[in-house]
Amino acid sequence: MPKLVFQYPSEFPLECGESLPSFQLTYHTYGSLNAQKDNVIWVMHALTANSDAADWWEGLFGEGRLLDPKKYFIICANMLGSCYGSTYALSENPLTGRPYFHDFPLLTNLDMVKAFDLLRESLGISQISLGLGGSMGGQQLLEWAIFRPEIFHQLAPIATNGRHSPWGIAFNEAQRMAILADASWKEDRPDAGLDGMRAARATALLSYRSYETYGRTQEDPNPTHGQLEKYRASTYQQYQGEKLARRFDAFAYWTLSQAMDAHDLGRGRGSREAALATIQAQTTCISIHSDVLFPPVEQRFLADHIPNASYEIVESMYGHDGFLIETEALNRILGEKREVGGERVL
Repeated sequence: MPKLVFQYPSEFPLECGESLPSFQLTYHTYGSLNAQKDNVIWVMHALTANSDAADWWEGLFGEGRLLDPKKYFIICANMLGSCYGSTYALSENPLTGRPYFHDFPLLTNLDMVKAFDLLRESLGISQISLGLGGSMGGQQLLEWAIFRPEIFHQLAPIATNGRHSPWGIAFNEAQRMAILADASWKEDRPDAGLDGMRAARATALLSYRSYETYGRTQEDPNPTHGQLEKYRASTYQQYQGEKLARRFDAFAYWTLSQAMDAHDLGRGRGSREAALATIQAQTTCISIHSDVLFPPVEQRFLADHIPNASYEIVESMYGHDGFLIETEALNRILGEKREVGGERVL
């Protein structure tokens, strides 16, 4: 599917007190909007993903699956601050005629959600049948459902939380320290901090997986007779760092990790509990049992404080990344027909 572009030509105020002179979002759509405009599914992507959800969440797409383009009009937009076509640090600042580089302002999930909402309005969509997102995408989904509670019919926040934890912030700070340790990061050039980001990604992966995952997938054959320096787990970390460096950059990594750290649904709303209580949509909160970055206690908190919420847990050895991998379980959980006020949805 080709990427589409939404242009917002006016000043866009940000939660930090600064503003963007204008912005753009890239997005993908799949399927067709029906006459009633009530078959919309909006997918929210995670930290380093893009708007082509059919590519990175392939197991959920297709006929008979949750994201069936023959039945639904499916949208996924690239978040502000990301390097996949939306406005971010390497975009041209229209006020200076050069890229923002290190002058790009601090973004929050609420800023990103307000940009999504402007896109929604431009498409003439007043109702979203299902909002779906994991990790940082789940954080944004919850922000949106609080910012515009009337537009969502169902929500599925997966492996996410209502406030980023000290544990999660510490992981992100360790990754930014790796970028800072790269001498090139101080320079205004597109590849600044790239070596640091390789190390940052390797660090992040430890929080995305689990002890069991590495034990099963990265164990050296005949470990008692192995070499003294080169290990399968070592080369895997190097490979993952290089893999991200080929498709991402340190500027987007820096911006988005800071936005994740700033996530707090209770900011300006009294408390997280009070904010969650305003969600009107029927909500299914889903955990991955081995997730150490967004542990199940965080999704249980969401389910306990969102009206009309239910809770599901998926058994997986893949840790946080299980929300991308355990698609059969997600299809089963979310594909079930549910009754809301006598009306059958999805």
